[in-house]
Amino acid sequence: MRGSSNVVPMSSAVLTEIVSVLRCGGVIAIPTDTVYGLASLAQSSEGVRKLYAIKGRNFTKPVSICVQCISQIHTWARVTVDHKVLSQLLPGPVTAVLPRQSVLNDCLNPGVSSVGVRVIDLEFLNDLLTELKEPLALTSANSSGDQSTVSVSEFAHLHPQLDYIVDGGVIGTSREGSTVVDLTREGHYRIVRPGSALKATETVLSDAGLLKY
Repeated sequence: MRGSSNVVPMSSAVLTEIVSVLRCGGVIAIPTDTVYGLASLAQSSEGVRKLYAIKGRNFTKPVSICVQCISQIHTWARVTVDHKVLSQLLPGPVTAVLPRQSVLNDCLNPGVSSVGVRVIDLEFLNDLLTELKEPLALTSANSSGDQSTVSVSEFAHLHPQLDYIVDGGVIGTSREGSTVVDLTREGHYRIVRPGSALKATETVLSDAGLLKY
């Protein structure tokens, strides 16, 4: 489905069709807890290639994955921090960069030994991930180099290339995106992008005894 009719409300009524489109290598736009995102199946090489092409993103720049709950992270990434620490960060506006597992699609971030993982507290997205039973590849809904978007109208130029645009209204006023924290080095953390949850993230990690580098 392409054109003006591909903008749909954030409703369970569209889940079945969106699942079908994603499983066929499609790309959609969805609201998150920070900004709007572009998503494909992480395990679909066709979908990942389309995701990069639509965004105009260089393949050397990684994209994150989004899973339904913390327990699913272990399948796709090696968790380097205590579960209690991770559960204080996620779900929430944080991307945890962890060593990737070999089961993750080789076409997703090729040559990169880590992967950013998100768990987002949004009912529609959780319902979608429950139906899919596999992670989404996720990046912000904008052309590469442009500002992040908080409404579907702000990336209207991308609509014709997308299979569905899920309209969740205006997402706040901040365009900071998630806080990206590198946790690949056990016992340490590094802030890759400050994002919208910097202070809370650093407090959790420092209280847990992790050293900043």
